[in-house]
This record gives sequence, structure tokens and C-alpha cells, in this order.
Amino acid sequence: MDQRIARSTVRVRGFHLDGYAHVNNARYLEFLEEGRWAYFEQQFDLAALFNQGLAVVAVNLNINYRRAAVMNDELEILTSLSRLNHRSAVMHQEINRVDGGKRIADADFTFVLLDSRSGRTMSIEDDLRETLKPLILEPESRPG
Repeated sequence: MDQRIARSTVRVRGFHLDGYAHVNNARYLEFLEEGRWAYFEQQFDLAALFNQGLAVVAVNLNINYRRAAVMNDELEILTSLSRLNHRSAVMHQEINRVDGGKRIADADFTFVLLDSRSGRTMSIEDDLRETLKPLILEPESRPG
């Protein structure tokens, strides 16, 4: 798999389900967050970023629910950087059933960087921009 894509997995448990016996829509947000943490751990030294006072802050999330996930499904979350702007960036994420590869959901997550000391958003520039640019994965390069 392309090194610019982080892969994490989760098994659907009973506490993920709603009264209709499928994964509650709010749980997908947690699955996606797990995928983003895996991405940042794979691509960056998170401790160093935190020590610099940087925080990744969500400003928008668009999610498409494609089909239901149910008890004991093994899901994979694929996460990649898809766009880099001056003040924000977008991560594309996919949740697929491991068995058969069917798409469960996909999402685009827009974030900004926050200087946690000043409480202000930061431009994505200089060394950080140069670090992020090669990580951008164009849509035609994504699996599935």
C-alpha cells in the first residue's frame, strides 16, 4: 500500500450498535478519528508537534454513509492527505469492510493548525508545508 495512506482497523462491537442493530452514525466519527490518529502517528512525530504547541483542529467534516456495518464486521479505515491550502488542509478517509472490501463510508475532514499557546490559527507554511506537500494523494491514486 502507498506509504502516504495510513491503514487502521476496528472490529464492530455491540456497544457500537444502535437499536437497529447497525453501527450508530456517531460511532463512525470515532472510527474516522482513530484513522486520523493512525495517520499522524505514521507520518509525524506527534510528541514533537505537541511540544511545539501545534494542534490539529477540525473545522469541517463531510461524511457519506454508503452501507450499514454490523456486529463483528472487521473494518479498515484508510486515511490520506488530499488537499493543502494556505490556512487549511483536507484529509480523505474511507471505511471499508475488510471481508469483501465493500465501502461503508467515506469522508473529507478539513482542519486548521492552532497555536495552542496563543489560541490562534496558523498558516501552513515553511518547513511544515514542505513536509506535507509530498504526502498529498490525488484522487486517482487512492485505492478502490
